[in-house]
Amino acid sequence: MLNFFPHNVLELGADGAIILASLAILFVLTYFKKWKWLWKEYLTTVDHKKIGIMYIIAAILMLFRGGSDAILMRSQLAFPNEHFLSAEHYDQIFTTHGTVMILFMAMPFVIGLFNVAVPLQIGARDVAFPYLNAISFWLFFFAALLFNISFVVGGSPDAGWTSYTPLAGAHFDPGPGENYYLIALQITGIGTIATGVNFLTTILKMRAPGMTLMRMPMFTWSVLITSFIIIFAFPVLTVALALLLIDRLFGAHFFTISAGGMPMQYINLFWIWGHPEVYIVILPLFGVFSEVVATFARKRLFGYSAMVVSLLAISILSFVVWVHHFFTMGAGVGVNDFFGVSTMLIAIPTGVKVFNWLFTMWRGRIRFELPMLWTLAFIPNFLVGGLTGVMLAVAPADYQYHNSYFLVAHFHYVLIGGTVFGCFAGMYYWWPKMFGFKLDNRTGRWAFWTWIISFNVCFLPMFVVGLMGMTRRMYTYPAGLGWMPYNLIETIGAYGMAIGFVLMVYNIYWSIRWGERDLTGDPWDGRTLEWSTTSPAPEYNFAVIPTIKDRDHWWYVKYIEKEEEKTKPAFKPIHMPNNSGRPFIMSAAFGLAGFGFVFEWWVPAILGLLIVLICMGQRSFEVNTDHYIPVDVIERTEAEAGRL
Repeated sequence: MLNFFPHNVLELGADGAIILASLAILFVLTYFKKWKWLWKEYLTTVDHKKIGIMYIIAAILMLFRGGSDAILMRSQLAFPNEHFLSAEHYDQIFTTHGTVMILFMAMPFVIGLFNVAVPLQIGARDVAFPYLNAISFWLFFFAALLFNISFVVGGSPDAGWTSYTPLAGAHFDPGPGENYYLIALQITGIGTIATGVNFLTTILKMRAPGMTLMRMPMFTWSVLITSFIIIFAFPVLTVALALLLIDRLFGAHFFTISAGGMPMQYINLFWIWGHPEVYIVILPLFGVFSEVVATFARKRLFGYSAMVVSLLAISILSFVVWVHHFFTMGAGVGVNDFFGVSTMLIAIPTGVKVFNWLFTMWRGRIRFELPMLWTLAFIPNFLVGGLTGVMLAVAPADYQYHNSYFLVAHFHYVLIGGTVFGCFAGMYYWWPKMFGFKLDNRTGRWAFWTWIISFNVCFLPMFVVGLMGMTRRMYTYPAGLGWMPYNLIETIGAYGMAIGFVLMVYNIYWSIRWGERDLTGDPWDGRTLEWSTTSPAPEYNFAVIPTIKDRDHWWYVKYIEKEEEKTKPAFKPIHMPNNSGRPFIMSAAFGLAGFGFVFEWWVPAILGLLIVLICMGQRSFEVNTDHYIPVDVIERTEAEAGRL
């Protein structure tokens, strides 16, 4: 039965929030007559810059959703013998928290930065497959929507964000909750694989003349290598999810021991994807930190070649460390030794990067702007995550740490101290390029310090309470164990991070109204090509594709070449793709099909898939897929931007 009616106060509040937010959006769009604008400018766009903006906005919303789950969990654990949440509800919340934060917050935020920066950094006018890029975003969007309605329609998944079998099988976990997880991840995974193919092709085939591989910005290098990891890792997740879904919906027994299946095989498949996934969401942000450090230290990036080699080494090693997630399964000394050593080895190329950033800053004229602050905060916090990761790589020690709050603290120092801090650094860094104005420095600093202090208040005590024996996934605990003071401190820290998030959102609002406008296109005195065009960049990015002469080409043009006399460029009509509403419609049909599969309603499931096939057929026979921007429009746009 569908759970349309709330069973508790939290579900009632969620229902009310959804209804009120939906009514507010409808009212604003109608009152300000923005429906046509929304459809034309965003819902049908294939412009990589607008798609990047939509990814980042959606990721911020998912940060709010995942953060709300975290606040509920920490409120439940602040005191012993607390029953603010039931055991079932707590299971659902920690499952959705992990899934939302990793797959519906970190992934889209990172991919949004791909879209915003990469084509501009390599001197391209768009990505290789703009239409596919739009499909990738809308698949993520409708997958996130499908996953999030589980809280109020049918029940959320409750087997953990890893959804291990047999716990996630139909026998132990009946109902639609786990189906939401499997299908939503399957849909967004299709879009992610398409993104990997798209950016791999874009970087390899669409670089400006003169931009060799060893002249690419470091962020572009990190995206190139991440795209390789996506293409090799995500199909493994697709297979694992598909097999478990077939088990649940059609009575197969891929993971049922009594029928000859193997639950451990699901865990292997999950982590063969899962550990490379950690690097999918951190390697691009290593690229972000490299751009930020070079820009705000006003120095060429130290050890460029070593950075490239270390990225390649991390990408290879990321596929041979997955067994460290289950040293306790009994695989034997030889297996544990191999994966323990491979895990320790991956710390070496990661350490190379840290030293490269430090040497870049050495004797640099550092400006402590907001992107640089987040980068500087990343280094010590990520170092804590990395060093405790090496501790966990020691198999005998992992027998003690395994599934304790020590592990919870470790991966939050990696995923928040690394990934989330990197997302914020990238957001602040490229915000002027996206919107044409800076985010307010004063409010941004308040948000920064609130976040940094609260983050450590929340997660440092988890190392201690983990060593005291507290295991993760406990929804309550008895008094007298000495855990309460640490849990209370952690909860205070979690609320502090929530305040930091509110300050960050307020900063965005304030800056939209009164923020400093960027009239130069280069507010940070940047080094790479994206800062050579206007903020925001025009539809076509570059009126004339530049010829690259140096790794830091824009810095070279400004300070070394110093072109004083420039002749008016000879413009030519620019070939650009047409907007299309079909990616939106096709992805909505995927969402409809997914909803049908969740509840085993075959009519909407088949109808949704049929609409997908029709959209694909229409695209196959579409003739008018592109247009040319005439020279007079280009001249007028460039003149208005003061670039003639």
